[in-house]
Amino acid sequence: MNPRGRPKKNASAMKMLGAQVAVFRRAAGHTQKSLAELVNLDEETIRSVEGGRRPLKEELAARLDELLDTKGALTAGLANLPESDQFPLWAEQYVDHEQEAIAISSYENQLVPGLLQTKPYAEAVFRNRIPAFDKEEIETKTNARMDRQGILHCKDGPTVSFVIWEPVLGLPLGDREVHRSQLGHLRACTELPGVSLQIIPLDRGKHAGLDGPFVVLETPDHQHLAYAESQRGSHWVSDPDEVSIMARNYAMLRSQALTPEESKGLLDRLLGEQ
Repeated sequence: MNPRGRPKKNASAMKMLGAQVAVFRRAAGHTQKSLAELVNLDEETIRSVEGGRRPLKEELAARLDELLDTKGALTAGLANLPESDQFPLWAEQYVDHEQEAIAISSYENQLVPGLLQTKPYAEAVFRNRIPAFDKEEIETKTNARMDRQGILHCKDGPTVSFVIWEPVLGLPLGDREVHRSQLGHLRACTELPGVSLQIIPLDRGKHAGLDGPFVVLETPDHQHLAYAESQRGSHWVSDPDEVSIMARNYAMLRSQALTPEESKGLLDRLLGEQ
């Protein structure tokens, strides 16, 4: 059960249900792109559902049953998926908002942000979890994390700002090659349009992010939401006053960090020392 008491669905079963969506789509003569247009979603979302990396939601299942004339097969299949704890409800909600956001501001002081992780680095992160994930769980979670990163490369993707505390860059998760590859990937991401990366160096005497990592999102209808993580859980913040406090913290963090150009220089130096 997840923190809200709602059982989640088994990853293998989600892959099977996603494969059924693909079969029904092709039988109806649709491409992933044409189906996405009909249901007002990104093509990548349909691809992710069909690949089992993104759960099929009840509303979408019902809509696809209608459009593809499947006689309620997808709704029935979703209702009867076996239960597991692969993706807690709060994680699904976060991914949904993240994929739709027009602006994302992310502060991290423990790990490279998920949107900027390489696959080997993400696998190393999940391998360090206590209690341990099994091999299938690590694969499922890693693939889901990689899938999320598509928003950084979309033509109409969000404006994304990252602030990272310097010690994160020195944490050699995996092995030396994984570490170097991750630093190189961070440097490459600084050149993406719409992406800003700033690093807070160790010599700063002031630091507005001591309470831990958080994300502030702006939705297409200009609602502001915040998401915070802790040792034993994560939570959404939607109260405007609380979101305002976190947004102000983020603004202060950006002022305390190196500029984007200085941050590129720091990454270049770290890569040169590897």
